[in-house]
Amino acid sequence: MKKDITTKEVVTAITKDIAKYILNLEVSDVEFIDKELKRVEKREADIVAKCRIEGAEKILHIEIQNNNDAKMHRRMLRYYNDIKFDYENTEVIQYCIYIGKHPLKMQAAIEEPSLRYSYKLIDMRLINCEEFLKIDTPDALVLSILCDFKEKNELDIVKYIIKRIRELVGDDENQLSKYMLILETLSENRELKKTIKEAEMLLREIRFEDLPSYEIGLEKGIEDGMKKGLEQGLEKGLEQGLEQGLEQGIELGRYIALYEFGIPVEEIAKRYSKTKEYIEDIIQKYRDKN
Repeated sequence: MKKDITTKEVVTAITKDIAKYILNLEVSDVEFIDKELKRVEKREADIVAKCRIEGAEKILHIEIQNNNDAKMHRRMLRYYNDIKFDYENTEVIQYCIYIGKHPLKMQAAIEEPSLRYSYKLIDMRLINCEEFLKIDTPDALVLSILCDFKEKNELDIVKYIIKRIRELVGDDENQLSKYMLILETLSENRELKKTIKEAEMLLREIRFEDLPSYEIGLEKGIEDGMKKGLEQGLEKGLEQGLEQGLEQGIELGRYIALYEFGIPVEEIAKRYSKTKEYIEDIIQKYRDKN
């Protein structure tokens, strides 16, 4: 699961929502454990958290998988052993949530003469998104993005989800920002990010400048601009360099945020009366750094 831009609060919310609505588990006291395997390949587990489940302290490990991995059972066993290396006396519960479009073919167990191992494998293709839509809470609505839309139009479903979340949270912009960030994060796993962006633009009551992905891009651009400002400060005087860096950072941040949001380079250039080549140069330098 891609979560480079997610905050701890958002990942905690995702964990609790998945546990409650998909795994039928009530979890509390969530404390994340950073787990990265480095023996054969560099691969991070999606979610590994120490928490209380049914009153007992356990380790909850969740993987979100959008394709059939022929070695998934071996990967899950590797994760299990890695976690147990540090938490030998704590029960580990493992789930893999499959959200791919093709029929599930992954193996959920290993049975060998000297080894028996299994983990829980959930096929989201078997869960109709309407089940979550009917619950009609923001938490359930964002999770519906992982379900099978059946024959329904993707854009129509996404527009309904966003519009309904907006109605449910009312004027609470912090809540709206949180749920939109969760929705954007989960949508990447189903390759629906472009659909999310299109739906956001179509719903006029939500301005793209107010969305989490725009704010994150803006902050990144300002940070890059400030660094350049500090470099300029060494040559032109610190105060002048910082001032230029801030101005440049805000400008860069605006362009980068719009680019990350999915706005075409031509439209960005037109909006701010810049040449296409100028915007492309900024974007290319940003991509080279990231």
